[in-house]
Amino acid sequence: MQPAGDAYGGLIPEFFRFGPMQDHFLGRSTNAMGPKTPVLGCECGEWGCWPLMARITSTADFVTWDAFEQPHRKTRDYAAFGPFQVDRHQYDDALRALILQSQLWGLTSAFVVAAASAGLTEPSPP
Repeated sequence: MQPAGDAYGGLIPEFFRFGPMQDHFLGRSTNAMGPKTPVLGCECGEWGCWPLMARITSTADFVTWDAFEQPHRKTRDYAAFGPFQVDRHQYDDALRALILQSQLWGLTSAFVVAAASAGLTEPSPP
């Protein structure tokens, strides 16, 4: 199965509005588009434009992504795509790293905005 061109991009943390990231990637988000979780968004940066949705099920031992769908193409069959099952400890480690990276990116972005509003610029070379 081939995706529709270059239609998918990642979920951009600065635009993340699904509640806590850990809840989202464990399938406990705010039900933005029903019971499934957006795992990829449109390459334009807006997840709702062209999302790839999945059911995320977590147990003490595993996290499983399955039942994929593209809500704007209800007739597309994703039955052969997945399921993807990951060791829960490895998944939690990767999720913690993602959350930390997102927090560091947020601090960096906030610093750049604060520096720019204070009139600070990069030093020019000698």
